[in-house]
Amino acid sequence: MADIPVGSCCMLVLVCFQVLSADVHRGHYIAAVYEHHVILNPNPAAITSRRSALQLMNRNLDIYEEQVIAAVKQGAQIIVFPEDGIQGFNFTRTSIYPYLDFIPYPDSVTWNPCKEEYLFNDTEVLHRLSCMALKNQVFLVVNLGTKQPCNHSDRHCPPDGRYHFNTNVVFSDSGTLIARYRKQNLYFERAFDTPPEVDYTVFNTPFAGKFGVFTCFDILFYEPTVKLIKEHNLKQAVYPTAWMNQLPLLSAVEFQQAFAVAFNINLLAANIHRPDLGMTGSGIYTASESFIYYNMEDDKGKLIVAKIPITPRRETNNNMHTSFSNSPMDHQICRKEDQEAHCEKAETGAQEAPPIFHGEMMYDNFTFMPIMEAEGEIQVCSNTLCCSLSYQRLFVSKELYALGVFDGLHTVHGTYYVQACALVKCGTLDYTSCGQEVTKATERIDFQLQGNFSTAFVFPLLLKSGITLDFADYLGWEKNHYVMQKKGASSGLITAGLYGRWYEKD
Repeated sequence: MADIPVGSCCMLVLVCFQVLSADVHRGHYIAAVYEHHVILNPNPAAITSRRSALQLMNRNLDIYEEQVIAAVKQGAQIIVFPEDGIQGFNFTRTSIYPYLDFIPYPDSVTWNPCKEEYLFNDTEVLHRLSCMALKNQVFLVVNLGTKQPCNHSDRHCPPDGRYHFNTNVVFSDSGTLIARYRKQNLYFERAFDTPPEVDYTVFNTPFAGKFGVFTCFDILFYEPTVKLIKEHNLKQAVYPTAWMNQLPLLSAVEFQQAFAVAFNINLLAANIHRPDLGMTGSGIYTASESFIYYNMEDDKGKLIVAKIPITPRRETNNNMHTSFSNSPMDHQICRKEDQEAHCEKAETGAQEAPPIFHGEMMYDNFTFMPIMEAEGEIQVCSNTLCCSLSYQRLFVSKELYALGVFDGLHTVHGTYYVQACALVKCGTLDYTSCGQEVTKATERIDFQLQGNFSTAFVFPLLLKSGITLDFADYLGWEKNHYVMQKKGASSGLITAGLYGRWYEKD
């Protein structure tokens, strides 16, 4: 092959950049998220100095800087880092104070910390982040702890005269602080305060328009997350999180994808990587494609970079629904007694319905019915929610599956109202194992799952063996039932679920 002149190389680089830019303008952008193996303070409750706190935080920021450079080399225009990734977690209110930066309201002052470090005290972390964004010309979304003094005339002001906030900050590619969001729904975070008013944070980019911002536990609540998306008609969101996986319904990647699909948005989700604490699972999600990382085996962080469409498109086959019967219960008669469904064959009545039993799943008392045959149709009810399943097992293995239903107030690790229909693989062949955490499965099942939900907010869960994801062939409302359908899965099924959030009943 002939040598290429240096000038030609420069032209090739320019052409490649022009092609990339043209591709972005045709409706795509390049996003990055980093799942960070955070370096933790081994004794977070101990009192330390600002200097010592900065030494620890700079060790994590060194890794951030490496990943920003790596992401930009792959064309990333925005990168998102996880919640608690700079200082760690499990602090007391007193011990976290040296780790907090002061932050002004972005809408009250235009501030570039990299260029104007002198304007405010205790902004060393913000200064370094701003310089990362400026030097690499990339939009940067980062979570850190911040402080704000308050007067006792403010009825929300804590006794020590200052607020501590779990804060996301956004820097533009010029290093300017353009947005901040203070976490609303704290998850047993005694070092932080709930903000006195709800933040509805949106920032603008030249490559994908408006982005919404929220953090971790916020994803399960109407305020601010759902209201933010609906009122601003958002199609992009950034989501720092420190999520502890909880199977079978709330694994990080499982629910992140379900959220993106339910709202038809792009979600850039960055999680902490601490397998020893059950924390992993990050991704870049569109309504029809996911780029994820989930690894419980080692302690390595992971950079994910992906090109995604500015306008998400849900690509499901709406004709798929005709391949099952119009009603999953066409061949059965079901009656509701004592909040449980009892079904019989309509024609012969000779075959008994599978047994109904109760079990704990996700700390809630689910009503279960096992699937007993190679194919069939069953229904289970709880309170006002009835869930129906039509299924065909592609090969019958020695694995137990059950349809579980819950309609009630969840009260452990947070209080919120859930309506859920879930086909789950049980841990063993014993009914008492249904609802346990399972990560492997061999059985492939074609199914139609539906429920008469009382809420419009239903999140479709589809989790396969090895904590991998799949997309439904059909999703949608039919009269007052939400329906999910899937045929031809390539690997074993762990969970097929419809997770409804009835926000008004929280």
